[in-house]
Amino acid sequence: MATTKRGSQRKLYTHEDVLQHRKSGDCWIVRNGNVYNVSTFLPDHPGGDDIILEWAGKDVGEVMKNGEHSHSDAAFDMMAEFLIGRIGTDAGVVAEDWVATEDFHPDDTDVAADFEKCEFLDLRRPLLRQVWEGNFSKSFYLSQIHQPRHVADSARLFGPNYLEMFTRTAWYVVPTFWLPIAAYLFLLSVVQGSYSPPYARSSFPYTAPPGFSFESVLNAPGVSFAKSFVCFLVGNVIWTILEYTLHRFLFHVDEMLPDKPAFLVLHFLAHGVHHYLPMDRLRLVMPPVLFFVLSFPFTRLAYIIFPTAIANGIISGSFTFYVLYDCMHYALHHTKLPAYMREQKKYHLAHHYKNFELGFGVTSKIWDVVFNTVLPV
Repeated sequence: MATTKRGSQRKLYTHEDVLQHRKSGDCWIVRNGNVYNVSTFLPDHPGGDDIILEWAGKDVGEVMKNGEHSHSDAAFDMMAEFLIGRIGTDAGVVAEDWVATEDFHPDDTDVAADFEKCEFLDLRRPLLRQVWEGNFSKSFYLSQIHQPRHVADSARLFGPNYLEMFTRTAWYVVPTFWLPIAAYLFLLSVVQGSYSPPYARSSFPYTAPPGFSFESVLNAPGVSFAKSFVCFLVGNVIWTILEYTLHRFLFHVDEMLPDKPAFLVLHFLAHGVHHYLPMDRLRLVMPPVLFFVLSFPFTRLAYIIFPTAIANGIISGSFTFYVLYDCMHYALHHTKLPAYMREQKKYHLAHHYKNFELGFGVTSKIWDVVFNTVLPV
């Protein structure tokens, strides 16, 4: 069986990797699926470096075997000195002609055959360490991570259960955890809005004003409820923008991702695992810890920009729409849906199975329309 430990086998590359090395001093070629770095050999090539540079980044198997540039067996033996890896095998799941059906239920992946073919991740073993130790380039990682696999049960990320438990989240955890917080912040906004400064711009936004209680909420003037509700609606809109921008520019930061194990692991934890295992029921919503980390900079910014009463109203609206987003995301992958959501399900699944570089909206397509990233379905 193939191993995935870094340095214990030839590194896996893609043709896109090889195409990045097509100049003097940095010249790679491919032959019979193997990748060769012939940069240091260019000055010594009997036929001149211009011939090799003409074929840099390409497969030279045929030209070296036949025609005017045919080589001897000794030349082929010499190439072993410059061998650095090989071209990995494509899983071939995502396709531009993929069409979503209302009863879409993908077949389970034959995990043994998949690992034997692609030599990427063995779904029978904890995945995170394999990503860290995997002997593959970033380009190969991305080409594999965007080819969905399907298993009956959740694949493990960690070996120890005390770590694994933090990576699995049932959908109902999200509303159970975050809706009470959103409700509290909304009521806090109502009461704070009825006070005069300095309580309207408290230095510690999570502290209730003096005398905060349900009675103070009930006694708050109607105009305070109205103001908080407007802030709540603004928060709804802000979340839709964050949903789109975080999905597109943070979770799909693929091209700017450094080709280092630590960054591949972070990418895998943040969103890669979802594209790799898109039907995993326990990894379709964010663990509370992850959402807290992602939301913290934005909540702090809200308290810096706005008076506390307004900030709490906006945050409560954003948190509520986040809950809607995550629950809807789960539903798009796993449940029978009304007409509007059936269309969104086709749209979102096309993001996974047709083109992951388009279609970033989950709750709606509005920002895809605005920013010209609509995915035709």
